[in-house]
Amino acid sequence: MRTGKGQQQGFTYLGLVVLVTVLGLVGAATLKIDALLRRADKEAELLFVGAAFADALTSYAAATPPGQPTQPPSLKELLRDPRSPAVRRHLRKIYIDPMTGSTDWGIVWMADGKGVLGVYSKSPMQPLKIANFDPKLVGFEGRQHIYEWHFVGTGPQPSVPATGPQTPPPAPVAQPVAPPPAVEPPKGEEPKVEEPKPVEAEVEQ
Repeated sequence: MRTGKGQQQGFTYLGLVVLVTVLGLVGAATLKIDALLRRADKEAELLFVGAAFADALTSYAAATPPGQPTQPPSLKELLRDPRSPAVRRHLRKIYIDPMTGSTDWGIVWMADGKGVLGVYSKSPMQPLKIANFDPKLVGFEGRQHIYEWHFVGTGPQPSVPATGPQTPPPAPVAQPVAPPPAVEPPKGEEPKVEEPKPVEAEVEQ
């Protein structure tokens, strides 16, 4: 038979087990919330950095001299524009991607692969933010992956030169001419068939 002291110790032990379980659950929830908050901060930083790249590409396009391409061949031309005799910088530095911790950005290329239109993070994570973006961030709402956020500059977009020989337009196809409709003779009359006239042979004198 248990004494009062033994029962009290049993209740104390059970209370400690419950307390440790509750603290573990609270700690796990706290860690999860902290991780989500960190993710949200990184996404907000990515939106800020991506907008800086987009603004730099827009500035580069606006400063294009006549006859020059409006898109840089790489990101380093944004740090110092080689088209200008004076030192001109459209971007202060190549920012680190807050989602990957690297400066290895994905590049949105022109169709011919000779000009940078925009950048994107290579992170495959699913974004927490899926709505209420800045109006200039077109196409960001409802995306399922971070790498679908493309930060593209605005401005005049050059036409991409055609590659390969030009194909001449096909020659017009002659349409077949339908034969004239046959004329039927009036009812009750048989069609007249002209008999060939005899040809008289000429006799030499």
